[in-house]
Amino acid sequence: MQRLKDIVVGIDVGGPKKGFHAVALFGGQVLARKSALNATEMTEWCLLLGCTIVAVDAPCRWSLTGHARPAERKLAHSRKISTFATPKREKAESNPFYQWMLNGENLYGQLQKTFRLFDGRDNKGKFCLETFPQAVACALSGRILPARKKCVNRRKVLLEHGIDISLLSNIDYVDAALCAVAARSVSAGKFETYGDKDGGLIVTPMWRDIAIYSGNEAG
Repeated sequence: MQRLKDIVVGIDVGGPKKGFHAVALFGGQVLARKSALNATEMTEWCLLLGCTIVAVDAPCRWSLTGHARPAERKLAHSRKISTFATPKREKAESNPFYQWMLNGENLYGQLQKTFRLFDGRDNKGKFCLETFPQAVACALSGRILPARKKCVNRRKVLLEHGIDISLLSNIDYVDAALCAVAARSVSAGKFETYGDKDGGLIVTPMWRDIAIYSGNEAG
């Protein structure tokens, strides 16, 4: 059963100084937005909204090998979309670049007290998942979009799918909205997964499946 009117949240993850930017969608439209430096505060906001699915732009698992995770390799191979390779946690701790991934780990830790990590099958109840805004935008467009033009292209994709971008004042909120669209696709059962349980799944909308994002559906 499709739950098209559920509240879903997308969260863009930055480092400790940038923090988190989140967008909530309800019925295909932006319901609210939130920025926070603290993972606990962001999780409490999600709980206050009563959302069912939280989609996060950060790795949900560390690399088991020190190389790119299966999800990252599959996305690059099957869809020609590159991501940052997630390292082992020890490497992340020693390299300032990966502070945003450690921040993401903190967020998943807080979320999973209420939202289980999505397993790729059961899309009922409350859960969180990993997604990637560039892959979401490409899936909704049905083609590879140049990442260097993300500020323009990603806003255009959201507009084309009936989402008012007036509250999305920066690229962080735009990316959070794309994450929320990925969450919405899972709610509707129209999604694709890359990777495995051990290495973590990256979730996107079904490639070129745009019907449920118009914001004008019945029900």
